[in-house]
Amino acid sequence: MKSADASVAGLILAAGESRRMGSPKALLPYAGETFLDRLIGLFATLCSPVIVVLGASADAIRAQVRRPATFVVNSEWCTGQTGSMQCGLRAVPAEAEGVLFTLVDHPAVAPETIDRVLHASGPVRVPRFDARRGHPIFFSRSLIAEFLALPADGAARDVVRAHAFETEFLDLDDPGVLADIDDPEAYRALMAGQEAR
Repeated sequence: MKSADASVAGLILAAGESRRMGSPKALLPYAGETFLDRLIGLFATLCSPVIVVLGASADAIRAQVRRPATFVVNSEWCTGQTGSMQCGLRAVPAEAEGVLFTLVDHPAVAPETIDRVLHASGPVRVPRFDARRGHPIFFSRSLIAEFLALPADGAARDVVRAHAFETEFLDLDDPGVLADIDDPEAYRALMAGQEAR
């Protein structure tokens, strides 16, 4: 069964400290709303629920989010992304047949990309642009236990790599899958690209 015909949970990590950016990335403006609100809106069209993991600056972010989502807080966010991902995966409902996963610093993904990822059929689906892997990725429920079993210093990509032969790579005309906005320079480039359109 293709996931677009099934229940898919969205999972957005927004728990990091945003040290290089100097302020919470989740609250940066883009395309008329914040990074986080844009991603919640994109995911909500095909995912239910949309789970957002908060950590550093959780109260400030939660106070400014306009779109509805299921919010969970990783009190141990400083241990890294793996713990935050695991915190979010524990909130995935039992009926969800898969998870669409991204980081909050990837706000420029096109709506069509989400549609294509969810209408594909592999147990792991990774969008690519210019032969480079990006976000969001989809994985089936069967992989959740493997992500939850990762040690604190483990990486989600290790699980994805373990399923390389089952992974469907989708070559898309969407540079937004690669737009990882980690610092002010990357943010300026993102905004300059938006103004140029």
